[in-house]
Amino acid sequence: MLKKEDIREFARSLGFEDTGFTGPEPFETQKQILKERMEGYAWIMEMGLDLVTGTDPATILPGAASIIVLMETYFREGFPPGMERYFGRCYLDDDRVIKDRLAKRVKAFRSFLRDNGIDSKVPFNLPHRLAAARAGMGSFGKNCLFYSNKVARQGSWVLPIALVVDREFPPDAPTVTVGCPDWCKNVCLVACPTGALKGPRHLDPRKCISYLSYYGQGITPLELREPMGLWVYGCDRCQNVCPRNAPWLAKQLPMNAKAAAMQEEFTLSKLLHMDAAFFKEHIWPHMFYMGAGDIWRWQMNAARAMGNTLEERYLSDLEQAIAEESDSRVRGMAVWAMGRIGGLEAETRLQGLLPEADLQVAQEIKGALDRCST
Repeated sequence: MLKKEDIREFARSLGFEDTGFTGPEPFETQKQILKERMEGYAWIMEMGLDLVTGTDPATILPGAASIIVLMETYFREGFPPGMERYFGRCYLDDDRVIKDRLAKRVKAFRSFLRDNGIDSKVPFNLPHRLAAARAGMGSFGKNCLFYSNKVARQGSWVLPIALVVDREFPPDAPTVTVGCPDWCKNVCLVACPTGALKGPRHLDPRKCISYLSYYGQGITPLELREPMGLWVYGCDRCQNVCPRNAPWLAKQLPMNAKAAAMQEEFTLSKLLHMDAAFFKEHIWPHMFYMGAGDIWRWQMNAARAMGNTLEERYLSDLEQAIAEESDSRVRGMAVWAMGRIGGLEAETRLQGLLPEADLQVAQEIKGALDRCST
């Protein structure tokens, strides 16, 4: 009969640095929170990810008897600063499309369970972080992220992977608590540029930069463009400022070869001017939340980031986008970015564009010119 230590040992052989066990009881508190905050999470439900149903493991696997949680560190290696500046780290080595690293290890783990007579499911809609806390593997931060007890120097650079199984194992002692030190004065809440963190462990996902970068509808609202800064896809702001993450951030890590190789194709200029073929070959296999029909959003985000660099070298790129791109949201953001960069050159270029602009872009130009003149 397979024991917990046998499972832990095999998980370690696959590179998972921690493994925990908890029971199959429904996550009732999470279900209640979701219902209370349904307005903020309705968009997820509309996408087909039923978070409420996922709070009951029995709906995922009939005969659910335990939950096994594997702890993956997604920040094992360092990433080029030029990538970290624009993209959340958890996306810089994500193989959920190409399935050549983490996916293979999870598959091998499930095969090991199956060979020992254990069926398993890896649900997307089960609360993985809460399962990890219930399995005693760490605690939460006020920023809603999970902090490991053993991995990444007790930081939040981890991805708990929960598997619902049909064999019962003794549960580990839970650690469902907020582990932030008393002396930390809500630094993550204060640092959130868009105010998405409304309070300790209370996130409005619709204001989160990660959500806004790949799910936001229409051109980004004016009041959010500057606060979103340089982030093109995802955001690590609340993790970067967290004192609990300082020990891992101070560690000298070897460079991630995959992310280093991606640099050349993930420049702001290439993202702004890319076509569907470039997107499908170089971008989507790594960062896939936006499909081919959402290239405009990538381009809009790249234009906004260009503006927030305040670097005049991007003015030509932005002017080219205004002239060549068909999507008014991309053109409008490129105009805003030119105004954000400001200066005489930007003002001259914008004035030259005004006579040929459509109504939406013309309004953006007038606003940009007002900013240039102040």
